[in-house]
Amino acid sequence: VQLQASGGGLAQAGGSLRLSCVVSRIIFRPNFMGWYRQAPGKERELVAVVSSGGDMNYAESVKGRFTISTDNAKNVVNLQMSSLKPEDTAVYYCKCIVVGSDYWGQGTQVTVSS
Repeated sequence: VQLQASGGGLAQAGGSLRLSCVVSRIIFRPNFMGWYRQAPGKERELVAVVSSGGDMNYAESVKGRFTISTDNAKNVVNLQMSSLKPEDTAVYYCKCIVVGSDYWGQGTQVTVSS
């Protein structure tokens, strides 16, 4: 299983970025896909996740600003980030669960300037 994330970069506060993650080399459809982030000196935290049944869960800090979506036919999970804040600065990781095993992408840096 391979996860390839893209779309990170630099944005100003109030701006937007879109992250995408393609899951490849799988036989079974992921049961779960989502995004986590890790800021310097902090633990990795959940940002937004979605189950294969469509149930979504967001961190309180991003509700109303971030939207997770999937293209199940292509095994892609996206994260649309709007109204960005400096505290959103972190390395963002995509994750999927396939047949009970966790798989992580390589991480993509998001930096929000004030």
